[in-house]
Amino acid sequence: MPALSAAATARDANLALCHDCHKLVALPQTGNSHNLCPRCGAGLHFRKPASLNRTWALVITALTLTFPANILPIMNVNFLGGSDASTIMDGIIYFFQEGSYGIGLVILTASILVPCFKIVGLILILLSIHFRWKSWLRHKALLFRIIEFIGRWSMLDIFVISLLQVLVNFTNISSISADSAAPYFVGVVLSTMFAAITFDPRLLWDA
Repeated sequence: MPALSAAATARDANLALCHDCHKLVALPQTGNSHNLCPRCGAGLHFRKPASLNRTWALVITALTLTFPANILPIMNVNFLGGSDASTIMDGIIYFFQEGSYGIGLVILTASILVPCFKIVGLILILLSIHFRWKSWLRHKALLFRIIEFIGRWSMLDIFVISLLQVLVNFTNISSISADSAAPYFVGVVLSTMFAAITFDPRLLWDA
């Protein structure tokens, strides 16, 4: 107990938290990198392995996919033999012009603002760790928790298209299908979600 009280962190006291069963385990001071949890048998480590490199790779992937996801058409509407493709922004503008401001704001927030917020927020956190910025640590930790929480709501646009594809399908009269931007948009959402899962927020405090 005296060693634990004198330590600044659990890592300094050679304690590791199992990410599977959340058991706090005292690791032997032998330098062995393949320690196992005595309760569930999962691998133990003080920080997620290669967390920064993997998070950077996923964030850069999301940033790259953002451009085709917003430039290419995401939905294709066929009506009486005529075809009309629209981008995410086209759909938002349409709802605003029709007076459906609530729906337009929801799609604008979920499909454009939220992915951009997650990418910019993660880049800010990663740069903070890289340059060892010691200010606003609590705020950046809160920012990461928000990014982690809202990630699950970013698939709203794809959900709407999937729902419309099922409901508006009248053979040769009218049909709706996902277009070329859909895979890129899904890639953006999944990349940011996996980036939040891969990132170890304790790295913020190691500075």
